[in-house]
Amino acid sequence: MAAIKFMANILGSASTDESNELDHTGNNGDKEGLGFYGLAHGLSVPVGSVQDTTFVTNETGTTAGDQLNNTAMASLGDGSTVGEVKVNNSAAIDLNKLPNYLCPLNLRFTNDDAVRVQECKLRIFNKSDIDTPAQGVTTYVFEARHPSNSQTVGNLNHRGRSDNSWVEFSSSTANNAGQVVDMVMTPSPGVSGVNTDNQDSDTALGYSTTEGVTHASTQHDWYVALSAEPESIGSKENYALYFTLEYLS
Repeated sequence: MAAIKFMANILGSASTDESNELDHTGNNGDKEGLGFYGLAHGLSVPVGSVQDTTFVTNETGTTAGDQLNNTAMASLGDGSTVGEVKVNNSAAIDLNKLPNYLCPLNLRFTNDDAVRVQECKLRIFNKSDIDTPAQGVTTYVFEARHPSNSQTVGNLNHRGRSDNSWVEFSSSTANNAGQVVDMVMTPSPGVSGVNTDNQDSDTALGYSTTEGVTHASTQHDWYVALSAEPESIGSKENYALYFTLEYLS
């Protein structure tokens, strides 16, 4: 049976365990998600700044679950400039050096039979209408394609976007109709995101297959860095992440 799971990358852990699945549907009580805070859980992020910590929390952000790796946007980057990230308040590093395991969120698709996945897309929205941007908060998103734990090597060639820059989600980045624009994610990344294409030849990058978009697997993993910048004071609860894909045998 096909399923999309939202997995938490816990601070201090070098892998994502099945027990770290977020209960985003509330099957076992409160719905779980990610919350972005100041220097500790419950502390506000100043307007115009990005978060210092990331936790698993409930819909209102009032419970403190596991503390996750925190990925704070340091510089946006663009088509010609590599963006930067501060991981757990350390010195900024280039986005193409960000290892998968240091991202707070692991998106996981599973299926009984091995399949390829394509048209993989992510968006940030207001939790009630997937076409409407979240209000009062700007979110920065980057997909890490870096299965090696080393920060001295770059990322894989096979990825959804060629730019090593943050994607901004806000009202100002919506289309002319005011609707959210999707972020393209990597097709067929494979288990733990270790599938690349035949343009990569340095095994230090941590890949295990070079099949590109033709790669079929019973599991595909994406690793997502997230950073939130409030535009106004107050808790932002109408705020959610949406992920979709197509799968083919």
